[in-house]
Amino acid sequence: MRTVGFTQMKDGTAADYQLLQALEREHARGTAHRILRELQRQADESLTGYRITRLEHALQSATRARADGADDDWIVCALLHDLGDGLAPANHDRFAAEILRPYVRQECAWVVEHHGVFQSFYFGHFYGWDRHARDRYRGSPFFDSCAAFCERWDQSSFDPAYRSEPLEAFAETVERVFARTAYDPAVIRDGVVIGVPRGSCASDT
Repeated sequence: MRTVGFTQMKDGTAADYQLLQALEREHARGTAHRILRELQRQADESLTGYRITRLEHALQSATRARADGADDDWIVCALLHDLGDGLAPANHDRFAAEILRPYVRQECAWVVEHHGVFQSFYFGHFYGWDRHARDRYRGSPFFDSCAAFCERWDQSSFDPAYRSEPLEAFAETVERVFARTAYDPAVIRDGVVIGVPRGSCASDT
């Protein structure tokens, strides 16, 4: 295995950094695989107390999104929105958003980043929190998308009787999204609002 010659980055040569650049590109091509592997871990290493695992919650959310006719960005965001539960329980929403942000449109990354506070609409008052804390984001063009994401695909996906698609059914979509050029303006589409498709799920709150 080839390695760089330096022990301090300031001593690296052009050849060292050309080597690293090539290796980093190869590493980046495995991103989707590593994400799917981490998601699979949530089948066993999961928050307890719920009637389903975190993996099953992810699969239900993504299955509902797909059934509603959502595009790749929404489906992958629905699948990965809680990816940070195990590694970043205090800010799992922002953790997941930063993984997704280079590869999905701004609307979807914003929704994942803020879904935690929007989701608390359903339970925050039981903890003495302000369940309407999401209202501080009403000026955002993505407010309605986030409210609909939580209503249709997130809060509704804790049902042990629901028949979700297996993780393998989403692998190609995840691969396709993470094969995109990072931060491609044609993908990010700053300020564009497509919204959550209505499909056949319950009415938005």
